[in-house]
Amino acid sequence: MSGRMSAANIHAAARPIHGHGDLDNATASYLLKRVADKDQAAFVTIHRAMGRRVFAYAMRLLGDHEQAEEVVSDTMFEVWKNPQRFDGLSRFSTWVIGIARHRALDRMRSPTRMIDGAAVEIDDALPDDGPSLEEGVAAQQREGSVRNCMDKLSDVHRECLHLVFYEGAPLVEVASMQGCPENTVKTRLFHARQKIRNCLRLMMISEGHNRPKVVHHA
Repeated sequence: MSGRMSAANIHAAARPIHGHGDLDNATASYLLKRVADKDQAAFVTIHRAMGRRVFAYAMRLLGDHEQAEEVVSDTMFEVWKNPQRFDGLSRFSTWVIGIARHRALDRMRSPTRMIDGAAVEIDDALPDDGPSLEEGVAAQQREGSVRNCMDKLSDVHRECLHLVFYEGAPLVEVASMQGCPENTVKTRLFHARQKIRNCLRLMMISEGHNRPKVVHHA
């Protein structure tokens, strides 16, 4: 395969982007060496392992499906072009998310950036052997409430919460990415969690007040 590929071609070659999986540093380093030799199969493996996580992260920051997809494409293109930049000192996933962070921040700083407030999509397909429809709807409502509350956080608090609880990134790596002391990350996490709790509490109170009262007749 030719090494002269565009970001669009790379993105298309690795669809679907919403794959599952994770790569430890040893596996990632092996795959990156193959990517350096322009091995497309190795690149597709990386893309499928990281695509969904990059998308979720970008969606948290940008709130726009199309821009989040573009961040995935740009991030993976950077991995394709410069696989040798991974030094193994941090987790591979943290390195990739770090690339995505720069791409997302570029879009956040752009004067032409438009945010339509789109929410992260929730898969509405329930497995046959999974929970009942009512349980599935309730779970999606709870997840939707948390996501709505996260959207109300500042960019830095939302990113911090996502990196720690969704990515499982160590505090020291989050501090490095956000350019702040580790204690600041702990403080941001504390305040973010408090705001999420307060937001959810207010939503539950509001929903309780909005429910129609049932009148029981003797």
